[in-house]
Amino acid sequence: MTVSTNVNSPNFWDNLYKSNQSDWDLGGPTPVFVRLAKENQLVPGKMLVLGAGHGHDARLFAKHGFGVTAIDFSAEAIEVMNRLNDPSFAVEVVQADLFSLPVSWNGRFDYILDYTSFCAVLPGRRSEYADLVTRLLKPGGKYIILAFPIGTRLGGPPFVVQPDAIVDLYTERGYSLHHREVPFDSVINRKRYEELLILEKMGNHPLK
Repeated sequence: MTVSTNVNSPNFWDNLYKSNQSDWDLGGPTPVFVRLAKENQLVPGKMLVLGAGHGHDARLFAKHGFGVTAIDFSAEAIEVMNRLNDPSFAVEVVQADLFSLPVSWNGRFDYILDYTSFCAVLPGRRSEYADLVTRLLKPGGKYIILAFPIGTRLGGPPFVVQPDAIVDLYTERGYSLHHREVPFDSVINRKRYEELLILEKMGNHPLK
């Protein structure tokens, strides 16, 4: 079975979880996102977390007043998210192929959060991925991606990303670059290999 077949199958991701090969999972919320949430830089709204894994970041933002929907391909990931879901700050947990999300979700979200989702998609589907994000975001909504891993190696997943190419991909779709940084608070083994990008879809959206 080829890699291209694997990454398009939930069984591929289930097997990685079952064999404890989910190296992308930090075991808790992403420090960069913790800072964003604590600094109240984003007005709470509806947020979609793509490829949410065990849901650490989804639960983080739910506890800060966001209405969060978390989707993942893997039944193993969904089981963990459901088990860890806090009824006081509930996350809507959905098992789905992100490329098959319903049209009823079009324009539903103020924010889309992405960490280790974009890099898990076959590079040949990145334009399709950007189109998906665009149809799901409200006008003025923000796509927040911690772009990782930045590099030049071959193979995947994860497939390497280039922040400039991500900016270009969304600029072509009418986005503006709202914020860009090399985070000081990346986990140690990911420093210099990731950048935070916040891209805004054309339209109005409240931001502090």
